[in-house]
Amino acid sequence: METRPMTAATDAPLRWSSGLTPMHWRVLTGGFLGWVFDGYEAIALVMVLGPMLHALLAPAQLASFPVYAGTAIGITLLGWGLGGLVGGVLADYIGRKRMMLWSVFLYAVFSGLTAFADSFAALCALRFLTGLALGSEWSTGISLLAETWPQHARAKGAGFLQSGFGWGTLLASVAWYVLSTTHPLGAQSWRLMFVLGALPALFVLYLRRGVEESEKWREAVRARRWGPTEEAVSPAGGGAQRPFSLAQLFRDPAARRRTLITTVLSIVTTTGWWAISSWLPIFTIGLAKAHGLADAPVWGARVSIAYTIGAIVAYMIAGFVADAMGRRMFMFLTFVGCLVTTVVTYRFTHTVGAMMVIAPINGFFTLGCAYVWMAIYPVELFTSTVRSTAISVVFNAARLIAWVFPIIAGTLIRSFGGISQAALIIGLVYLLGLVLPWMLPETVETGLPD
Repeated sequence: METRPMTAATDAPLRWSSGLTPMHWRVLTGGFLGWVFDGYEAIALVMVLGPMLHALLAPAQLASFPVYAGTAIGITLLGWGLGGLVGGVLADYIGRKRMMLWSVFLYAVFSGLTAFADSFAALCALRFLTGLALGSEWSTGISLLAETWPQHARAKGAGFLQSGFGWGTLLASVAWYVLSTTHPLGAQSWRLMFVLGALPALFVLYLRRGVEESEKWREAVRARRWGPTEEAVSPAGGGAQRPFSLAQLFRDPAARRRTLITTVLSIVTTTGWWAISSWLPIFTIGLAKAHGLADAPVWGARVSIAYTIGAIVAYMIAGFVADAMGRRMFMFLTFVGCLVTTVVTYRFTHTVGAMMVIAPINGFFTLGCAYVWMAIYPVELFTSTVRSTAISVVFNAARLIAWVFPIIAGTLIRSFGGISQAALIIGLVYLLGLVLPWMLPETVETGLPD
């Protein structure tokens, strides 16, 4: 456990891992494994949409396939956003570990039940409940790691934890690649993807045994340090009556500014991913068909794997890069990369061979760097008694807006004249990321507020 953060780069040990104990690694492993299964769950639905909806919809309904596909994804995102907001607030009151246990366990149950859905209505209900349950897992894991790891290693640990999402999406991509080529259950093989999603239930036992609660959070509650930012915290502590953490984020001027700006940046990231990069497999399949290649759907799976590998590389190195250049410069260059790779992908890539080259670079920026800043930076902007609430708002409020994009994706594609044109126009949202980071404080040397 750290007592005070290091405030200068010269204070950091020569090796980034110096001072890390088995407790630190257990916290990282716990958050990492939970996020692996979240990543798996997020992409598994996208992977199996085709065969799943063909199994559950009537022939007349299949004529509106894009609407039903977007609804299934949007409902999941809506549940994810609502669950994340509620769970993030609860974690600031009942503790990070307890909330993580319930989140992972319930999501595993509902994910497993999705394998038995026999109608589109049942599928949507289970997708909503799955999203509702797993929504808070990220914020609790990130808060726990931020409050237990030392300053010189915190950003690296956060990047490693965030990489769990990439490993989860890679696992889903590989699993579906195997199932879609072997067809163990024929047209119903998609159900096995959700059976695999139930495995996190076993992980609950590991969490209960191996991870400790955040002492930093406990101490902040005992000392009644209710202020949401370092400027708002009184040395003598707050009053006996604890303010509502969510209200604090918008009542305090500094907290409100930080919350709004980081939330907009989160919306930029999430809109870019769900409305642009998630179209990559479909776009690649279209290229394969246009060139007369056999097994066109397989090319979509291959590109998804390449894309995810690029994201994992970004996760693994992001902490080192963000510590070296600062949080704001890291975010600025991230969104520059997102903008450039979107243009290259959808304007200048015309063959599946070229797509296999650009896909990992696209994934490095639009899924890797564009999400990992949320694990590294917002925790350093808020204090321990509101930290989980704050990062939940930043991470999940974006989903409450972006959930509509999968539903209207088909309309957007038609309106803009195809996937390429739609992606290029919506990709302009990344321009906000070139400006907004400079309106926030730099925290690379100030560390984590108590």
